[in-house]
Amino acid sequence: MNWVSICKVGDISDESPLAVKVGDKEIGVFRVEGRLHAIEDICPHAYALLTEGFIEGRTVECPLHEAIFDIPTGKLQSGPGCRDLNLYEVRIEGDDVLLNMA
Repeated sequence: MNWVSICKVGDISDESPLAVKVGDKEIGVFRVEGRLHAIEDICPHAYALLTEGFIEGRTVECPLHEAIFDIPTGKLQSGPGCRDLNLYEVRIEGDDVLLNMA
């Protein structure tokens, strides 16, 4: 596995997800129900950062075309998202948040 440190735990809140770029991948890290989840940050319908979208409970709505995704599963719930989102495994070590980029 290829774990990469991306931020500190305190950098992410329920209201403020974190956008990170690891290599050529843009990833959004969200806190939902006390757990961290990492999903691809770019809506598959059209280029829009989901970390700039509208968060409600477990979902994020694309800020451009209203596609809605379930954050923990990456599943498309409604709208023109075209497909589910890619997920990335998250691990916390001490105060560091790490992503598995394998």
